[in-house]
Amino acid sequence: MEKEKEQEEKLVKKKKAIMHAHDHNNTVMRMASIAISLNARLKASDMPLHMQEHALHYTRSLITHGHGHHHYPSNKLTHTHLARELKKEFDSMYGPAWHCVIGTSFGSYVSHTGGAFFYFSIDSLSVLLFKTEVYLLTPPPPPPHTN
Repeated sequence: MEKEKEQEEKLVKKKKAIMHAHDHNNTVMRMASIAISLNARLKASDMPLHMQEHALHYTRSLITHGHGHHHYPSNKLTHTHLARELKKEFDSMYGPAWHCVIGTSFGSYVSHTGGAFFYFSIDSLSVLLFKTEVYLLTPPPPPPHTN
């Protein structure tokens, strides 16, 4: 009886592993499809899928239509403007302290909050998007009054 239970547990574990692998493959295929449709290349990520999709679609929209929170003529949208717009979008959607670097050639070495790092390229632009921790600084208490 114990052997049957052990075999059943092994079978359940195997099924779960197969389902997990299947879900992972679907996720990989979905991101590959999105990347191809947007002419993007995914380089490194520690970010949930929905946030990666948001970053890719929003960046493509900025490049194609030339506006985000502010309206710029499409020929005036610089790398700095793109970075500012993507940072503001992620600050408003996912909380403060996002940072964005966009360019055709740059190096970086950053610390980031877990689950909040994405490095990708669209067309010839590389995009580094990451979030850091925010610590509120409280002022020291006032000195006691002396009479």
